[in-house]
Amino acid sequence: MTDKSTHANPSKNRTPRHRAREFALQGLYQWLLNNESAQVVSTNIRGAHGFDKADSEFFSALLNGAISTSVELREAIAPLIDRTITELSPIEHAVLLLGAYELKNHPEVPYRVVINEAVELTKSFGGIDGHKYVNGVLDKLASRLRPDEVAANERR
Repeated sequence: MTDKSTHANPSKNRTPRHRAREFALQGLYQWLLNNESAQVVSTNIRGAHGFDKADSEFFSALLNGAISTSVELREAIAPLIDRTITELSPIEHAVLLLGAYELKNHPEVPYRVVINEAVELTKSFGGIDGHKYVNGVLDKLASRLRPDEVAANERR
């Protein structure tokens, strides 16, 4: 679904970073379903049509980081969800891993941007109301991982 004509939201102007998140999501989805190594997943995704328009370094950081810290990220997410991780749809699971990784490891990206990007990915690739669930979980996680930033944003 990386070709503009087959993308869930083809008219949206997608930045290289947004495209990197889309490809990282696809990679995490592949990793969750096929249990392949990060190396195999990355190689497959890098060969996809349109990858040349993505921020390659950001893609690598997101994909490899989310996979290598997936146990820790799941532990952070688990208390915030109303079911087990295995009961999440693969898209919600992958988006939550991606968002949790970015919240935890990329403080240069404002937490609202991380959440908005995750919501947009879920709207594009997930179920009908999955974006609402992802928004709620990541909002709670942001309060735990970036309390000062969240508090400063709420005072505005």
